[in-house]
Amino acid sequence: MVSRIFKSSLVCALLLTLATSCKSEKKETIEVETSEPTTIESKELTLVETIEKAYHKDLFLAKDAIELDMVISFGGKERLDAKMTYLTNSTKGKIELKDGTFIYYDGDKVFHSPDFKNEKAVRFDAYTWMYFLLFHTKMSDPGTIWTTMEAQELRDKTYNAQRLTFEANTGDAPDDWYIVYSDPETHMMDYVAYIVTVNKSTEAAEADPHAIGYSNYKMIDGLPIAHNWEFYEWSKTEGIGKVIGEATIKNVKFITPETDTFTIPEGFVEK
Repeated sequence: MVSRIFKSSLVCALLLTLATSCKSEKKETIEVETSEPTTIESKELTLVETIEKAYHKDLFLAKDAIELDMVISFGGKERLDAKMTYLTNSTKGKIELKDGTFIYYDGDKVFHSPDFKNEKAVRFDAYTWMYFLLFHTKMSDPGTIWTTMEAQELRDKTYNAQRLTFEANTGDAPDDWYIVYSDPETHMMDYVAYIVTVNKSTEAAEADPHAIGYSNYKMIDGLPIAHNWEFYEWSKTEGIGKVIGEATIKNVKFITPETDTFTIPEGFVEK
């Protein structure tokens, strides 16, 4: 998937036009309150800055690395089951799949085990899940262009809305775009709509947009981490549609990586 490391890693976006039945409700509140209010009162901050502040970006980036287990399913079928480890600045990552194979990335270089089964999806998997996880830390990356939109209504709730595009030659897919829907009081992101232009034209991607929804926030070392994601069909006119996929995150912790945590093993294949 698109490498948004040098652009705003978010990339991405998911996916497979797999579909399941629609779920009615999904939003949950944060389980543990933060040590400081998430409501941002300052009117001097931009909307992007208020989101970064709500997620305590500075505190997040002060950590070395984040490690977690993630299971992703689409259309009722498991898409990925892996342990993921990323530097919080997103410059390096390691994904250990359930079948014992690995993906590593270092900057814009991606490597995989010699016996990796789905080579076509290696770059997508290397960057996409990282981007959705670390999206709140990538919003001010070089090459990002933000446009404030009118307030948008989704599922009977009014959100602040901003559109993210990218400067030319930013990352693997500079034609991707995102629309961020944030709560006007807490400034937490509930939904992010997006298109994926990897291996397709912009016109084709815009004919099949999707959205990700974040829920079940839990505080990990004072930082809010969404432990459930849902992927939806989405359109400019209808907004959030039916659920097409989901991700569950467990065992989240911040770690200090070993010296060889992100060292590419000998014999790995560069993609």
